[in-house]
Amino acid sequence: MIKVLMVCLGNICRSPLAEGILKSKVYTDKIVIDSAGTVAYHVGNLPDKRSIEVAKNYGISINDQRARKFVVKDFDEFDYIYAMDESNYQNILKLSRNENDSKKVRLILNESYPNENLSVPDPYYGGDQGFVDVYKMLDEACEIIANKLASK
Repeated sequence: MIKVLMVCLGNICRSPLAEGILKSKVYTDKIVIDSAGTVAYHVGNLPDKRSIEVAKNYGISINDQRARKFVVKDFDEFDYIYAMDESNYQNILKLSRNENDSKKVRLILNESYPNENLSVPDPYYGGDQGFVDVYKMLDEACEIIANKLASK
C-alpha cells in the first residue's frame, strides 16, 4: 500500500483539493491519500467552501475531509509528502528527524515543472478564480503523480 500526504498551511484550501484530485485519479484500494496543514488553525473543519465548490464543479467531492495538523508521526505513515509551497516545505523539513524523513518531502509543482521549485499560490484571500487556477495546477501535478504511482 502506497501512502501519499498533501500538505499546505491550514489544510482547508490547497491540500484538500490535491487530496481529492489525486484520489479521483488512482485506485484508492492500492493508494492511500490524506492531507494535513502545518498549522492547527482549522483542525476539525471542512475544507473552505470555495475548495468544495471548485472540486464539485470538476466532479469531485471533498465533503468528507476534515482539517488536521501535520505531525512527526506522518513521516512514519506516508511514503510521499507533497508540500504546496516553499514555506510549508521548509516547515515540514524542520520536523524531519533524519535523511529518510527528508527524502519523502517534495514540492508538488516540481512534478509539473521539475526543479523549478514553484509554489501553489494560496487562494484563501483571493477570489473564486484563484481556486479554479489552483485546481488546474494541482490537477496537472496529480496526473503526473498518479501515472508515477501506477507504475510502482
